[in-house]
Amino acid sequence: MDLWVIFLTGLTVGGISCMAVQGGLLASTITAREGEDIKEGSQKKHTAWPVAAFLTTKLFAYILVGLALGVFGEALQISDKVQVLMQFVVGIYMLAVALNLLNVHPIFRYVIIRPPRFLFKRIKNQSKSKELFAPAFLGAMTVFIPCGTTLAMEALAISSGNPLSGAAIMGVFTLGTTPLFFLLGYATTALGDTFRAKFLKLAAILLVYLGLNSVNGSLVLAGSFITAQTIADAVPIQINLGGEEDEGGVAARLVNGKQEIATEVLRNGYNPNSFRVKAGIPVKLDVINNEGYSCAAGFTIPSLGIRKNVLPGEKKSVEFTPQKEGKIVFSCSMGMYSGVIEVVN
Repeated sequence: MDLWVIFLTGLTVGGISCMAVQGGLLASTITAREGEDIKEGSQKKHTAWPVAAFLTTKLFAYILVGLALGVFGEALQISDKVQVLMQFVVGIYMLAVALNLLNVHPIFRYVIIRPPRFLFKRIKNQSKSKELFAPAFLGAMTVFIPCGTTLAMEALAISSGNPLSGAAIMGVFTLGTTPLFFLLGYATTALGDTFRAKFLKLAAILLVYLGLNSVNGSLVLAGSFITAQTIADAVPIQINLGGEEDEGGVAARLVNGKQEIATEVLRNGYNPNSFRVKAGIPVKLDVINNEGYSCAAGFTIPSLGIRKNVLPGEKKSVEFTPQKEGKIVFSCSMGMYSGVIEVVN
């Protein structure tokens, strides 16, 4: 086990792949605090402490997860349903924070996370404690919304079969993601202090994008018939939201009574990401990862309940028999990158 490679993975693709959801969560709690200060007429200067609180609790939470995974193995993996639900909730939360920043309706002020009432009495006169509660809480909660790269690291922690090794893997990986998250969080506080209201409007627009992206990803993973791609498909002008796609899709090859197709895991999706198969004949789909860790390493076919974690240098196969015409969507573990298998007679 090379911890240095794991750290570099977190420093590069790990931080980037998790930024869409977890980074948005960090930015949303900081900008929400800024928005509350503006409404209260406060000119208080925020510091990097909220960012540090978020990253510290996140680090400890992932170390504990690694420790547990090393002890108990696959039994402690977060279920698909829990991950989809948490990703959906996070998306809705970011949208609600954005609407609060845009002053759409007073009801959205209730989305701001505050300490429980029994704790609030103790810290109401300690502004720093109050300021740190929300980011610290959300930092710990990020264990419920892992990105595809994080899931790959969790698989390594499980395979280690050792609690200390599992904790080291998750701890070193999370440390690797820290610089990018810190830059995002600190920039949010610094720019928020400098530009205040103007920056909050810009942050709100960004949170709307991240929130919609998170919600759409959760709908893809849940196998929903309403997603950004299905809406685009309903438009007369063809729009592809899943990356590059071969026109008409790649036709399957019939080998020993099975339809064989293959896709390669890329840093930004799958290639090819469109196939044609016939109904009633078994399909063998090879998923090949030659590029390394990315969200796409967590391969899933939501409608069939298929999920494979394909580590760098691995090739894994999934087999199924399509029974009727239609489209079978496959995607990464966060629903960000997707493809389609079109079933014809």
